[in-house]
Amino acid sequence: MLDGRKVPAFGLGVYEMSGPQTRAAVAWALEAGYRHIDTAEWYENEAAVGDGVRDFLASSGVSRDDIFVTSKLMHNRGYDAALRDLRASLRRARLDYFDLYLLHAPSGGSAMRAELWRAMLDAKKAGLIKSAGVSNFSREATKHIEEIVARGDELPVVNQIDLHPFQRHLEYVESCRKHGILLEAWAPLARAMRFEHPVIETVAEKYSKTPAQIHLRWGLQHGFIVIPKSASRNRIIENSRVFDFELSADDMEQLDALDENLVTDWDITKLD
Repeated sequence: MLDGRKVPAFGLGVYEMSGPQTRAAVAWALEAGYRHIDTAEWYENEAAVGDGVRDFLASSGVSRDDIFVTSKLMHNRGYDAALRDLRASLRRARLDYFDLYLLHAPSGGSAMRAELWRAMLDAKKAGLIKSAGVSNFSREATKHIEEIVARGDELPVVNQIDLHPFQRHLEYVESCRKHGILLEAWAPLARAMRFEHPVIETVAEKYSKTPAQIHLRWGLQHGFIVIPKSASRNRIIENSRVFDFELSADDMEQLDALDENLVTDWDITKLD
């Protein structure tokens, strides 16, 4: 990342998971070799993520330093409120720090975004977070990122947006890459909306892989961080088996051609 730290390219997302379900899924993922867990204040499961991390650490002997935990700021209420909300998230998770903390959305206008970003950077200086990033920063292809550049502030290390073969957001990806900002896919499986697409099925059959694994491998080969969500132990394990094959250039081209601007949740082009 831009700040010199490393982020695991593969992780577990826990969006819309309940507390007990989250705790189990996190422990299962870590047992399966995942080392990146992505939560948010908005998800109301930060406490369960912390419990799942501690369950694994207690049983494995792995160090907390080897687990990468991400959370996100939900509210755009100013500098002081942002720091209070961050500390509240850490208390809920019972963690001393988050490895990565993101502004969950760019809402609130330019002045508010600048104030919140200042809070993020001060939180980093205080050791509450190791790295600072953003989520859903996109409008007019460059506006949200370029205003940080124009201020001369330290840049976000990650922009987490909707990315999958059916939604490539090429302008936003190019804008981030120009500045060395990593792209992270918050719905790398496209919410399973296109698992039965004939191209996905054909490519999956060719490699003896699942449609989910094809989606994930596509993201990884594009250099994206992918955080598939699953509460099923078997599927969590299955999703992680994407490092024993590589999609050919022709197959990547086929998958790239599937782009249809499919919105799976938030339409990030309309956030301001």
